[in-house]
Amino acid sequence: MTRRWETLLEEVARDRWARLVTHATFVSGSRADAPDLVQEALISVFAGRARFTTADKAEAYLRRAIASRAVDASRRRLRESHALRRVHALPVVETTVEERGPGADLVRALATLAPRERACVVLRQMDDLSVADTAATLGLSEGAVKRYTADGLTRLAAALGGAAPDGAETMTVRTTTEVHRER
Repeated sequence: MTRRWETLLEEVARDRWARLVTHATFVSGSRADAPDLVQEALISVFAGRARFTTADKAEAYLRRAIASRAVDASRRRLRESHALRRVHALPVVETTVEERGPGADLVRALATLAPRERACVVLRQMDDLSVADTAATLGLSEGAVKRYTADGLTRLAAALGGAAPDGAETMTVRTTTEVHRER
């Protein structure tokens, strides 16, 4: 006998996997890390036998869990990098893999942002969360969310070759795929 949460997990993993991986790519700035982030979030969220009533609610919760995990992973990598430099006194060499395909320019630009800036921009602009919801998701004050979002949008606009508008908090970021669909 299948329990409701198992059916919901199956539905979310089957039908919404691609969207969740895209979201994780934007939040983490890495296509390589995105599937792992989604997998970890699915396990964490459904391990406690989540009590979601719809797939939409489960997906929204998963998106927030992915953003939190991406920020945590970035902090962990930074701590590990600093520890490695102290222990070995060797410079850390980062390699960059050229990403291609729709939205690759946006993924590269998002990767240049600080983890909190990136998370705030993605949650506010791409997931359309309110300042209060973003603050609650990331454990920040509303003022910090506004500041990280504004700074992130300014840096994102510069990286994408545009100027950040006045009131950068309300800037909408569109992927290459969305632009092509409009044509």
